[in-house]
Amino acid sequence: MTYQGIIFDFNGVLWWDSQLQEQALREFAREQFWISLTDELMATEIHGRNNKHTLEYLTGAALDDQRVEQLSSQKEAIYRDLCLAQGDKFNLYPGAVELLDAITTNRIPRTIATASGRDNLLFFIEYLHLERWFEPKLITYDDGIRAGKPAPDFYLHAAELLGLHPGDCVVVEDSISGLQAAQSAGIGYLIALISEGSNLNSKSIIGIDQVVENLAQIPWKDLLQIPI
Repeated sequence: MTYQGIIFDFNGVLWWDSQLQEQALREFAREQFWISLTDELMATEIHGRNNKHTLEYLTGAALDDQRVEQLSSQKEAIYRDLCLAQGDKFNLYPGAVELLDAITTNRIPRTIATASGRDNLLFFIEYLHLERWFEPKLITYDDGIRAGKPAPDFYLHAAELLGLHPGDCVVVEDSISGLQAAQSAGIGYLIALISEGSNLNSKSIIGIDQVVENLAQIPWKDLLQIPI
């Protein structure tokens, strides 16, 4: 069976930044709340989640939009500084450019569904030149309107923006909550990417169609229908 479009998670899939995300969040949690985040909490409560969920978990209270925005700005400023400090290493994961060039050349519908907020998305577009492969207006991000992963809303919206039924889409994810979101959305084919620093393991990928360790292993020619 072939599918008509592909949706990528971003952080941990096209840009492998798990260590930077964790470093930024641990610094933020320690400085603001005197909380030390364990690896287990990172896997279940942080990775793939939007800022509202993360911040309400850290504070233990419901937060209004203004407070979420204030705290998010502080956390993400730490993260962006860490990204820029990588210098020449601040690039898409090896194999991403080749994969994206191939599916773009073959006119396969594609987009991103990321838990990142608008400021981070614009940051990635500017520094990683995402407009080369993606229509920015078709990217789904955390705009505060849709429920975050593991709710299905991000992937339902991403498929809608592509003009496709979720069942006609392939999703590439690296987080437990992201895979749960894709499953709940009825995505047709789920690929779990176990990257360095990923919170996925053999016990957390039940029901996934394929597991890969790098982007070169994604069989896009077999999975995706190339438009005539």
